[in-house]
Amino acid sequence: MRFFLGTLRRTVAVGAAAVAALALTATAAVADDPTPRPGVVGGTAAQQGEFPWMVRLSMGCGGSLYTQQIVLTAAHCVNGSGANTSITATAGVADLSSSQAIKVKSTQVIQAPGYNGSGKDWALIKLAKPVNLPTLKTADTPAYNNGTFTIAGWGADREGGAQQRQLLKATVPFVDDAACQQAYGNLIPDEEICAGYLTQGGVDTCQGDSGGPMFRKDGAGAWIQVGIVSWGQGCARPQYPGVYTEVSTFAADIKSAAASLGG
Repeated sequence: MRFFLGTLRRTVAVGAAAVAALALTATAAVADDPTPRPGVVGGTAAQQGEFPWMVRLSMGCGGSLYTQQIVLTAAHCVNGSGANTSITATAGVADLSSSQAIKVKSTQVIQAPGYNGSGKDWALIKLAKPVNLPTLKTADTPAYNNGTFTIAGWGADREGGAQQRQLLKATVPFVDDAACQQAYGNLIPDEEICAGYLTQGGVDTCQGDSGGPMFRKDGAGAWIQVGIVSWGQGCARPQYPGVYTEVSTFAADIKSAAASLGG
């Protein structure tokens, strides 16, 4: 594992802990807070329907609709590949307590082949039935691995904070590999992409946002996913940007895995 002091996967608990335990953590945190408030550090509340492909997973992670029946998330959010009916995906709402929430159980999981806690941080979750919502296109070229990105999630609104009920959004700039490598020393440039405000910090994904998408507009003005929330040192700290799985690197593998799921 690449963790050192203060460096955590951005799940509710570190690593791929027991699904039931993570689900209880996330659910309790939301239930204890009757007032919706932001999740991502330094962001603002997303509007209902603004990012219709966003998914909240019951183990305390985020995800995006790769197809209407397959969720793209992080490898460290799941416990290996195979049949799995223990995950509940919540979709179609910005406020998780909304009566309009669509909840669907998982049937099968594919964790990135060869994943060992270092790089290759992607996974697919097949749902029991399709959800009638838009999907998020994924980048299959590094052409979009630059500029300013949007992040969104229901994770903590501060380092060490509680999970949130309301989806939050924020924008973060690209951080080049050299600067990110200087911050961490263990970046995998061909598999990871960094984003954040290096000097001042203040805006970032945080615990509970793992597996969610980092995205931007493509040449036609449509949203396209370029990253998957993976890890970082604390949340929104100066000099420590967020680290994301570089989607374009694994686009062909993800496509092939999705085809094998038949969704």
